[in-house]
Amino acid sequence: MAPKQWPFEQMNEMFFPTFYLSLSFFITILVMIKLARKTKTNLNLPPSPPKLPIIGNLHQLGTLPHRSFRELSLKYGDVMMLQLGKSETPTLVVSSPQVAMQIMKTHDIAFSNRPQNAAAKIILYGCTDIGFGLYGENWRQKRKICVLQFLSMKMVQSFRSIREEEVAELMTKLREVSSSDSSYVNLSEMIRSTSMNIVCRCVLGRKHSGDSYMKVEEAVRNIMVHLAAFTVRDYFPLFGWVDVLTGTIQKYKATFEALDALFDQAMAEHWTTHSKDKGFLDSLLQLQRDSSMLNFELTKNDIKALLMDMFVGATDTTAVALEWAVTELIRNPIIMKKAQEEVRKVVGHKSNIEEDDINQMQYLKCVIKETLRLHPPAALLAPRETISSLKLNGYDIPAKTMVYINAWAIQRDSKFWESPEEFIPERFENSEVDFQGQHFQYIPFGFGRRGCPGLNFALATVEYELASLLYWFDWKLPDDTLNRDIDVSEIFGLVVSKKVPLNLKPIAFSF
Repeated sequence: MAPKQWPFEQMNEMFFPTFYLSLSFFITILVMIKLARKTKTNLNLPPSPPKLPIIGNLHQLGTLPHRSFRELSLKYGDVMMLQLGKSETPTLVVSSPQVAMQIMKTHDIAFSNRPQNAAAKIILYGCTDIGFGLYGENWRQKRKICVLQFLSMKMVQSFRSIREEEVAELMTKLREVSSSDSSYVNLSEMIRSTSMNIVCRCVLGRKHSGDSYMKVEEAVRNIMVHLAAFTVRDYFPLFGWVDVLTGTIQKYKATFEALDALFDQAMAEHWTTHSKDKGFLDSLLQLQRDSSMLNFELTKNDIKALLMDMFVGATDTTAVALEWAVTELIRNPIIMKKAQEEVRKVVGHKSNIEEDDINQMQYLKCVIKETLRLHPPAALLAPRETISSLKLNGYDIPAKTMVYINAWAIQRDSKFWESPEEFIPERFENSEVDFQGQHFQYIPFGFGRRGCPGLNFALATVEYELASLLYWFDWKLPDDTLNRDIDVSEIFGLVVSKKVPLNLKPIAFSF
């Protein structure tokens, strides 16, 4: 018969095994934490500027991050790590063409994700688009649809009549101003409206006007600023409620709702009206009806997310590029004269410019290339995010690192460009440097899986519209403004636009 156990002996029998098990577990956790910290400490991370408690390097961003990043990179190197707020996600800033090539070409898949901020989740239908969607088979299928049905060279050429008609309408408006006693025109606004009309017809198959059009125009402008911004929640996850109190989230929702309503209206009208323009929307609805052509279900929100990408991206990229091109030509009268002489010589006395004429305007193409070098629409290429940890240029880059490639800094680097701050289109004459991603010192549209697929669409519009502005008109500044005194201050967003609109007087050219 077993000896009787006293209560404290029974307690010890239950307590000590549990105690030792718990102690072992606790020690194991401590060892794992210590090893994790040691591993983290042993990582060969890129250099970083000194951080402040809590906010990290946030205070060093400034209102124009592309400029702030360049100043920091001159001190801390072309590959630099930042900590923005209390976010667990480190931020890598790259200002070197060699490292940019590794990101966009050598390790393209590893850098193929996008960080999804609060604005993108609200505005882009939960990031189901191709701009901010996560990399994967679904994303690849959607991108393929956008390229084949809207952005391929074949499709861009099919929109030729739309570009010609809308640019002709802009020229008519400018002639009316030049023949009257009217003062100067806001050319920035007129360029933006023309770009939006072209995109609206190409994407939705019809133009829109009236009060709703004004709301949409404002929404498109705001979206590019919103998508480049990060909310309090993005930097400090525990304080997301601040975004609600300050009205930031409501602002994003209002911007989203303006374009969402436009897309709903366009989809409803598609079944009741017939337009001579067959836009991207028609192709998407056809694909939705014939689902056998796809490996996934194309939902209504999927369609609207893709419309949002094409509508917003194409409008702002072309408008901003044109605005900067005209600005630099006004600031450089000799270059302006040379470009006008070429355009007028090629076109001659024809009643209109044909897109086929553009191929003979080599100097005009150099002007556009130089504009995109000095003023890349996306000064910081849309951020990427690492899918997995990897080695980059000898450094350890953790998974889920947010990555900015500073195209603006690379394209003004004196190691690769002579007189990089000067507007010199001649640098591209007899040069092999182009947009195709073989020369990473010149990356205005990025490259690789996350490169901008709208290159052909943007260039076709910019070339034709700029040629028309130079052919039909000379341009005069306000009397008290010197050419070099034009304000070139910037507003930061996914695209970097002029802060002060371009006010000029068109003077009809006499042939």
